[in-house]
Amino acid sequence: MSSKWCKNPKTGPSFRLSKYLIDEKSIPISRNYFKHLQFNESKLRKKKKKKKRKGYRIPNSKETMSSKEVQEAFTANTCLTLSNGQKIPQIQLGVWESYDEECYNAVKWALEAGYRGIDSAEWYENEAVCGRAINEYLTATSTPRSSIFFTTKLRNNVSYSETRSAIKRSLKECNLGYIDLYLIHAPYGGPIIREEIYRAVVDAVKEGEVKGWGVSNYGIRHLQEIFDKFPDYPPLVNQIELNPFNTQSNIVEFCRRHSIVLQAYTPLAKSGRFENEVLKEVAGRYEGKGSAEVMIKWGLQEGFVSLPKSVTKGRIVGNLRGSEGWGLEEEDMVKLRGLDEHLVTEWDPTDCP
Repeated sequence: MSSKWCKNPKTGPSFRLSKYLIDEKSIPISRNYFKHLQFNESKLRKKKKKKKRKGYRIPNSKETMSSKEVQEAFTANTCLTLSNGQKIPQIQLGVWESYDEECYNAVKWALEAGYRGIDSAEWYENEAVCGRAINEYLTATSTPRSSIFFTTKLRNNVSYSETRSAIKRSLKECNLGYIDLYLIHAPYGGPIIREEIYRAVVDAVKEGEVKGWGVSNYGIRHLQEIFDKFPDYPPLVNQIELNPFNTQSNIVEFCRRHSIVLQAYTPLAKSGRFENEVLKEVAGRYEGKGSAEVMIKWGLQEGFVSLPKSVTKGRIVGNLRGSEGWGLEEEDMVKLRGLDEHLVTEWDPTDCP
């Protein structure tokens, strides 16, 4: 090996070794030759990995969206995966405006039919009744507590301390040992109050009082506040009014992009659109299915958790059984999305300040 060849910085062995290491994606440390190297960017460029927030897992698209084929295998035990790893039943009984023995019977019938989730709230004033029905079912059937998913919600957005007290009250009322999912019912109060109450919910999670956390009726601006203030505890769930006549596509798109599972309350639009011609036309293509079954199935197939509400045993059972073993063709999903008229059946705080 000639000394001249070795001394040439652009052809010598040190250059060749450094160039080889760089092309192999190693990093040589050389003061003498770095200024002569021309990097092959296509080889050095590394795929940028999405940063994961501490304490939760980002679910993949197959876990948040469903196809006709997936829905054909749907049962009462079908669950979605929240981004903290929790499994949440995709169909649950809603108990809004259900009271006393009427509520007790509804929960009892739902559990006996196979429902594995009950959606309550402090505002509904039926946490104790729901808890009694659940506990009696668990005892009678030797079912473990972990098999039933119980949700409740904060009634008043007042302060950190009041929120912590409200969570403890809900724990005492339901008497289930812990709350599977605790939601802030609405974004009222302004940014400072929203931050305080969300911090209280996060602390309840840290204390083990609450396993899952989220919000209800939150718009994009409210959700973004949480991401900015609590990057390690983004909301797992946003529960909003969702059905073919109120698709809330902007909020849905934002939630999907940020791995927030959507829960659909009023999935039947309070029966107010059952006679819609397009809805009836779609239902007519599926043997034995009516408007209610199609509306619930639309939400399930969009990847939402559906919360149909009823206090009638036949409808409670029918809403579940009518969702099992079939799916909508994509062309019908598109037709149903086209029915959107932003129909608000009760309230819509998603744009409150």
